[in-house]
Amino acid sequence: MEQTVLEARGLTMRYHKTLALDGLDLALPQGKIVGLLGPNGSGKTTLMKLTAGLLTPTGGEIQVCGQKISPVTKALVSYLPDKSYFSSKQKISQLLDTFQDFYPDFDRERAENMLGALNISLDARLGSLSKGNQEKVQLVVVMSRRARLYLLDEPIGGVDPAARDYILNTIITNYDPQATVVISTHLIGDVERVLDEFVFINQGKVLRQGAADQVREETGKSLDELFREVFKCLPNC
Repeated sequence: MEQTVLEARGLTMRYHKTLALDGLDLALPQGKIVGLLGPNGSGKTTLMKLTAGLLTPTGGEIQVCGQKISPVTKALVSYLPDKSYFSSKQKISQLLDTFQDFYPDFDRERAENMLGALNISLDARLGSLSKGNQEKVQLVVVMSRRARLYLLDEPIGGVDPAARDYILNTIITNYDPQATVVISTHLIGDVERVLDEFVFINQGKVLRQGAADQVREETGKSLDELFREVFKCLPNC
């Protein structure tokens, strides 16, 4: 039986006078790569932070693998934020040490093998690397955990096409089929080839959700084309 990895019911989040999530309902099954797609300010990052346990919702609830957000669910979620929280002065080996100390499910051998394939020295400091390689290192450590849910916020933003290809291939080949990967991005044309499902989100609500292949079969349009069509018709987009 297919398990629901992430479920939100009536999820609401307000920052002072700004309503970031407005009674959002969502269920995501295991074993899928899901695109969380929407314009800036639609609530994507807020949803990821709530799921990762970094924020507390104003209302509603969210569960990971059937459990409310807690230290238990935090151990099941591997989160890549849209901005790095690593020190540029850290050596790559120190980054791996940190992840090994904090996360029992961290596979150091896997991380070292991927970094070796990239010719990135463990003695190099993060700040000495190109932006593309810094993005790759951050993704490598996040994807080297044996998590049930991976949350990747804009993992291909700001890097060149070659780096994007590497990052997407890393995502495809380095997650457990029993896990779920959620990718937040505005670069839909680049990422849609790896997506099993998509979620369109706007103004804190889910507008549409479904299988990526089904969209192409039923409409004859790419996911990128459908996104442009749906959001062109909406106000405030």
